[in-house]
Amino acid sequence: MASRRVALTSLGCKVNQNELEALKGLFRQAGYEIVPFEETADVYVIHTCTVTHLSDRKSRKLVRRATRQNPEAVVAVTGCYSQVAPEEVLKIPGVDVVVGTRDRARLVELVEEARRTGQVINAVRPHEKGEPFEELPLTQVSRVRAFVKIQEGCEEYCTYCIVPYARGPLRSRSPEAIIAEIKKLVAAGYQEIVLTGVHIGAYGRDLGNIDLERLLKLVVSIPDLGRVRVSSIDPPDFTPGLVATLTGSEKICPHYHVPLQSGDDWILRRMGRRYTVQQYLDLIASLRAGRPRAAITTDIIVGFPGEKEEHFQHTLSIVKQVKFSRVHVFPFSPRAHTPAALMPEQVTAEVKKDRVDRLLSLARGLAEEYAKGFLGETLEVLVEQEMIEKPGLWEGHTENYLLVSFPAQEPLTGQLVPIKILEYREGRLWGRIF
Repeated sequence: MASRRVALTSLGCKVNQNELEALKGLFRQAGYEIVPFEETADVYVIHTCTVTHLSDRKSRKLVRRATRQNPEAVVAVTGCYSQVAPEEVLKIPGVDVVVGTRDRARLVELVEEARRTGQVINAVRPHEKGEPFEELPLTQVSRVRAFVKIQEGCEEYCTYCIVPYARGPLRSRSPEAIIAEIKKLVAAGYQEIVLTGVHIGAYGRDLGNIDLERLLKLVVSIPDLGRVRVSSIDPPDFTPGLVATLTGSEKICPHYHVPLQSGDDWILRRMGRRYTVQQYLDLIASLRAGRPRAAITTDIIVGFPGEKEEHFQHTLSIVKQVKFSRVHVFPFSPRAHTPAALMPEQVTAEVKKDRVDRLLSLARGLAEEYAKGFLGETLEVLVEQEMIEKPGLWEGHTENYLLVSFPAQEPLTGQLVPIKILEYREGRLWGRIF
């Protein structure tokens, strides 16, 4: 009997991508063959995002694509879009199973029930205060870096953000489970561990005896650990102790993603962000005091309701002052259930596009300036893959997340290799093995 085939795909953030790998593991354990989403399968799983209207539209498009590829397949929709709008998802023709951001460990069971009964299943449940962190099976596909999810949920309720409604309250994973997983990954040969979550700066608040600073100290004490990268941390979550830990260990990558969102204090207050521009600048100064050449990356929303050109100019000024190595720019997208969606003075699409373009142009110049600061140096690169379009050339990232390409005669995937940096072009550094 031929094995059943399942195709899975994900939209959105690194957390979603990490969860997708866990879902693949559930299906493998049940005897399914994992195939590319473009192929014909017996089951299709779309793990959705709902941060913007575009995310919702992409999710619906993927469902229609799956039903065209095999009208007889079971189509399951999971994730944030399912959690906040299950009835909307159920109206999409061809959807058989809807699961939100709870009970994902039951996905295979629900898919097989839908196949057996022919009934459409809505398994979305609201989140509840005190619900446990949902453990999903350890599964990693890449042999390069491993993603370890340390917490779930957010309780900040920024005025523009749908995430607290989609992900529910804060749930921290036990430090024992985190350390045990990392030890397994290190023993399996992973050179880089990435700690991910929805609001990792709040890690441990619900546990009472641990926080991110203390967790990091446990992580860096693991024998044979190569390097650990920490994903986004909100400005108010940095304590002096956390800054000292992040900058004081050579095992922790000098790459700090600190969302700014706006360079204007009035806009920050409207957003519900709990810091001022000056507090943000002081934080960056403290990080750079410990690691002067660290990469500082950020997120910025443009076109927030009420944002005038004056406010946007403040943002441009702060971006120039901080000299970010990378800026992720998002035009404001009103989301149902959030206060910002109902605010007056909504900014037009044309103005938002113009501001996105101007900010991205500035960001590209700053990224190039930062990368060129390492010309002539030898940097350790975690090799990720051979460049598809250029056989014989390999690429990977440095500890401060600079993309580097170089020639090599043999496969080096997953290895840390010293590369002499020779030039910057095509948006990346180029070098040779030193």
